[in-house]
Amino acid sequence: MQPNHSEIVPASGIETVFATCPVLRILSAFVFLSAVALVACRSEKPEETPSITFIKIPPAAQGGRERVDTISGRVSGARPGQRIVVYAKSGPWWVQPWAEQPFIPIESDSTWSTQTHLGYEYAALLVTADYHPAPTIDVAPTLGGSVVALKIVSGVGSLPDLPTVPLRFSGYDWKVRTTDAARGGLNNLYDADNAWTDDRGALHLRISNKPKGWTCAQVALARSLGYGTYNFVVRDTARLDPAVVLSLHTHDQSAGDQHFREWDIELGRWGRAASRENAQFGIQPFYVPGNLARFKEPPGTLTYSMLWEPGRAVFKAFSGSSIQPGAHPFSEHTFTAGVPSPGQERLEAMFYIVASEKRPRQKNTEVIIDKFEYLP
Repeated sequence: MQPNHSEIVPASGIETVFATCPVLRILSAFVFLSAVALVACRSEKPEETPSITFIKIPPAAQGGRERVDTISGRVSGARPGQRIVVYAKSGPWWVQPWAEQPFIPIESDSTWSTQTHLGYEYAALLVTADYHPAPTIDVAPTLGGSVVALKIVSGVGSLPDLPTVPLRFSGYDWKVRTTDAARGGLNNLYDADNAWTDDRGALHLRISNKPKGWTCAQVALARSLGYGTYNFVVRDTARLDPAVVLSLHTHDQSAGDQHFREWDIELGRWGRAASRENAQFGIQPFYVPGNLARFKEPPGTLTYSMLWEPGRAVFKAFSGSSIQPGAHPFSEHTFTAGVPSPGQERLEAMFYIVASEKRPRQKNTEVIIDKFEYLP
């Protein structure tokens, strides 16, 4: 007797059908796996892209040891082990609040806060545990690698520039620095008492020990001169203490992306007492091969000359207090690659201390620049 197809097939019959029909078995498995995948997709939340917002932004101002404020913000999407690093731009970008304290924890409510020295711009970076922040960088931080989120803002409003003291030397107006600055691996203090002119008009720069510590000297021209010839007459600097350097250079604190438009005449051993070379010509950055020319400076009064023109910088050093017709330099070097172009740079004369573990600073020291001359 044939079965009635309208009757309900018992469960055992369904199993028999699946067992005898491979196509139905495959289709059933596919439907089951698709359902599982759909449930899994619905249960997974999309990964949040990390981001940073600022809560409090400090003023825009030239930095310095005594100029600090609070900067704070909030992080979204941070993962365990990630931290905040803050940079402030004043000339170069400086890690905050100090090079030895660069990491800022993220609180349980996703906020962060730290003291910072002032700058014209501020950058907050969300970084992974393997990030190693440099104490200073010439260009703004960038996103990628160990930096998983980045936010850069301008300072709010503005504050007056740091105080300086006026000085007249060789027919030009200069500004004497009175606040600290980092150079040569140290953060140096500067004192206006360490820069003055004598009755003959010569410029004296001194490093002196005061109750607040060792203090240095720096003067900067009040305006940019641009292309031309720069001549300096300097009294004997061949026997300077290894821990001090006299630097005659240009600097544009607003041009970090152009290495601050800096070229240098620098006299000293950079902390290396045994070095035979005690002077150098250079353009920034010094770490680029060919951007530095070291030489030995002899005793006595010397004249240093630098011709700055488009794509070319010619440095020469002569014995004596003037450049006589037909005189031959005892050292010279010409740079034709990486030569900066003029902008807002200022000529600076800086007498400062460098890091020197074997020969640290021991006594007051003074240098004399008899004359500065500029020829357009």
